Amino acid sequence: MIPYLGEILALSAAVVWSIAVILFKKAGETVHPLSLNLFKNTVGFVLLIPTILIVGKGSIQDISLYYYLLFIASGILGIGISDTLFFHSLNMLGASRSAVVDLLYSPFIISLSILWIGESLSGIQVIGVMLIISGVFAVSSEKSAADISRKNLFIGILLGAGAMATMAVGIVMIKPALENHSLLMVTQIRIIGGIIILLVILLFHPKRKQRFESLLFARGWKYMVPASIFGTYLALIFWLGGMKYTQASTAAALNQTSNIFIFIAAAIFLKEKINRAKLFGIGLGIPGVFMVMFG
Repeated sequence: MIPYLGEILALSAAVVWSIAVILFKKAGETVHPLSLNLFKNTVGFVLLIPTILIVGKGSIQDISLYYYLLFIASGILGIGISDTLFFHSLNMLGASRSAVVDLLYSPFIISLSILWIGESLSGIQVIGVMLIISGVFAVSSEKSAADISRKNLFIGILLGAGAMATMAVGIVMIKPALENHSLLMVTQIRIIGGIIILLVILLFHPKRKQRFESLLFARGWKYMVPASIFGTYLALIFWLGGMKYTQASTAAALNQTSNIFIFIAAAIFLKEKINRAKLFGIGLGIPGVFMVMFG
């Protein structure tokens, strides 16, 4: 076992996810969130097939029906629903505000880890969680902004919080099972769950034709393809690996360092303005994440 393998994988997930978020924001300008999520999951599914064959670890026969259904349910929540909510929120808030709202991932992960799998929380970590939540409230308190209305700001924050909550449930529910199953197989099955729920939603969606057309005739292919490789294929493997080889709370905290990269990259590459509310929010949230990690 490589020393600190879980921590290395969790931090790697943060790096590749931050790159993907900037690309997804650009792709989301022309592609609907449902369609974009289906596309990225399909790319991840296809890329994982040769990866699993080359690595040669684990097979579908090694997984019982119970765990297969558990991983499918995890993918439905943590990939199909969560990522769609995230893309909606990202389109409304922009990458820099999303970077602050997404800090809620750690409190959700930690709360569920305590309730479901018996991990503990110190006093310092409690303070860290409070700082993270305060940072999100700071962003929600923006009085006015040229790029977003108060209504859309509120809706975007709710969608982002919902994305983090469903993502946390989706991963913590399978945390104990990760110890005894192939990481790549679990990732692939979760992606299948995400694809299934998205196909069901799109097939019954009253505007399904427009949703599919937004994908087929999108102008953002140069963003969608690399975003999907980074955000689904690499990020999911690194993310689950971090969860498998270290405590869920530690992995979650390291994952959240992506928000620092996203916050800076949004200003540089997306030309998003960094105002006092955003700075105050990230300034409270990031120390909170490290208090959670080292507390």
